[in-house]
Amino acid sequence: MKGLYLHFFGFNGFSGISKKIGYQVAALERCGIEMTVCSIEIDEEGTQKRVCDSRVIDNFGRGFRAKFGKWISFSNLIRYIIANKIGFVYVRSFYNTNPFMLWMFKVLKKHKVIIVLEYPTYPYDQETKSEHIRYQPIYFLNRIFRRFLKGKIDRVVTFTDLSTIDGVKCINISNAIDFSAVKLSQRPYYDGSTFSMIAVAEIHFWHGYDRVLYGLHDYYAAGNNNTEVHFHIVGEGSVPDRDMLVQLTKRLNLGRYVHFHNNQYGKSLEMLFDRSHFAIASLARHRTGIESIKTLKNREYAARGIPFAYSENDSDFDFMPYVCKVPPDESPVDILSLIEFSARLELSAIEIRSTVEDNLNWDVQMKKVISSVGID
Repeated sequence: MKGLYLHFFGFNGFSGISKKIGYQVAALERCGIEMTVCSIEIDEEGTQKRVCDSRVIDNFGRGFRAKFGKWISFSNLIRYIIANKIGFVYVRSFYNTNPFMLWMFKVLKKHKVIIVLEYPTYPYDQETKSEHIRYQPIYFLNRIFRRFLKGKIDRVVTFTDLSTIDGVKCINISNAIDFSAVKLSQRPYYDGSTFSMIAVAEIHFWHGYDRVLYGLHDYYAAGNNNTEVHFHIVGEGSVPDRDMLVQLTKRLNLGRYVHFHNNQYGKSLEMLFDRSHFAIASLARHRTGIESIKTLKNREYAARGIPFAYSENDSDFDFMPYVCKVPPDESPVDILSLIEFSARLELSAIEIRSTVEDNLNWDVQMKKVISSVGID
């Protein structure tokens, strides 16, 4: 069978989302589906194009027309899918259901195309409220028209335990890892003098890194001077959310201990992991109304073999011995407890990684998707 992965943005080397999509596509191909990737490319002049495996099928131009054309113009994409006899379409949702997208789904279903729609997070309404104002009309339309998805797609792919979303039956999977692409960290020995933490993300307020900053402030204010603690924040993401962390670091006089890095990947990112004793995942999913989620970051840290902390419920990791859960609230993180937890941990990097290799790989997870919709 031929398949198409529909993404409404472009790709870059440092993006975890870009890497994830690449891993998903490769896994679907290993499961026997001949995949095409359809995404948006923006050239140096700002011209936006919809491209399917290097073939331009839409040129949206620049400016206002380009920004909104990709959300409503699907005629050429429909023709491409039908002409190329594509029988399976995997859509990564930008929470952008609208009448034009529903029309596309309806036409494709008449041609017996199997359609699954992945929700990267759910619920997401609180999360989208913090997005740039230019996206708010898209989210507004989505809130109106998502109720009409039932009957127009086959399944919703979700990283939750929900049985239905928007009236559509769910395929419940976990975020996963392509282990061949993730290097084990050379976690340093903790000698009691220095403790280094790392957080890698496209930064948003729901990561809750401010809780770590307040925790560091409390740690040093309490006179804990034996172990010098450093926190490395790696990535960009939301400019206001990152700027808030930078300003908070200055206000709390933590400039000596908190280090901001731009987007990193490859060897430069591996070097940062090799110098880190502990990792920080999401600490404030409660700010977006999410209690349970299977985030990609938890899986990346486990694949790298580094212990980590998070605050949500994640059934794949909640009882792992290398995970230090923190409460899902606004309290400062207890830094001393993280140090003590890490010092007690006897598992090596390879032992941590071995706990997830058999199940949390993309081949296993994407096989669940195609099996659920009847593709052998």
